[in-house]
Amino acid sequence: MGARIIDGKAFAATVRGQVAGHVARLKADHGITPGLAVVLVGEDPASEVYVAAKHKQTVEVGMASFEHKLPADVSEADLFALIDRLNADPNVHGILCQFPVPDHLDERAVVARIDPAKDVDGLSVVNAGLLASGEKGLVSCTPLGCLMLLRDQIDAMSGLDAVVIGRSNLFGKPMAQLLLQENCTVTIAHSRTKDLAAVCKRADILVAAVGRAEMVKADWVKPGATVIDVGITRIPHPDKPGATRLLGDVDFAQVSEVAGAITPVPGGVGPMTIACLLANTLTACCRAHGIEEPEGLTA
Repeated sequence: MGARIIDGKAFAATVRGQVAGHVARLKADHGITPGLAVVLVGEDPASEVYVAAKHKQTVEVGMASFEHKLPADVSEADLFALIDRLNADPNVHGILCQFPVPDHLDERAVVARIDPAKDVDGLSVVNAGLLASGEKGLVSCTPLGCLMLLRDQIDAMSGLDAVVIGRSNLFGKPMAQLLLQENCTVTIAHSRTKDLAAVCKRADILVAAVGRAEMVKADWVKPGATVIDVGITRIPHPDKPGATRLLGDVDFAQVSEVAGAITPVPGGVGPMTIACLLANTLTACCRAHGIEEPEGLTA
């Protein structure tokens, strides 16, 4: 019997619908429109596609979208001056700078310049610290999306064994913190982990985020486990010269015969990222105005 396929695209649409409903009520009851500002430095084609998608979905849920496109040679001082203006703007509740930025700019310094209360990417050390200490902050969008998918699949995560493969600040560490908050027993595995397959094999929840195509095989997975594949690797398409296809960190064909539920690549975790960005912007807006924040859209 094959695993249930976790449809991230459909679930993300549900999240966006929930956000849109809350935005409509904020407008009707309080006269407030959540606003998201996106800063794009340079003309990276992939970044332009992502920014366009964020703008489209922001407008679709009824939020205000503020786009700021800066030249690739913009100085750090000019970029910081823009961020400072956005920090002070009461109509802007969420700010993100699309990465990567040109080499002369320090991504960590850019994130640090954003007001943590408006850091809807959840990347600042302040928000990381709030998450680690169990206090309210803004959670990085991809881990938050994975948490939402897991909550939808598993009625009670308390007491389950969870393994996160990958220890990055962007995903692995916050994902582990979120699972701890759900009372899972959490292991963070990585390239130096001894007998990685055996560590993964004991997991009721297995989350892979290392960027190594199809690394996780069927014999790494506990029968019935819930598998969340965050990895994305683009490889040449075997049947279409010049074309490419996307692979995850999990060997989907093999593992779907063993797991209880699994996210595909593409169509699993990826669509949740922008949906959670919108959810974070809504949450930031509610907190800024002292309004009760919506349930189910935050950690």
